[in-house]
Amino acid sequence: MDRFKKVYHQGTMNVTEIWVDTETGVNYVFHKDGYAGGLTPLLDKEGKPVVTP
Repeated sequence: MDRFKKVYHQGTMNVTEIWVDTETGVNYVFHKDGYAGGLTPLLDKEGKPVVTP
């Protein structure tokens, strides 16, 4: 079983994805633009991580 599951994908060269950690439920945003990219927890309006049950 893979720990992370991609639940959203947009774009080809300028990519935005949302990944869910299947063990903790925490959502992460991955963004790639050309050769640069980054991954960060997805936060709600109160600054807390979004958790999928």
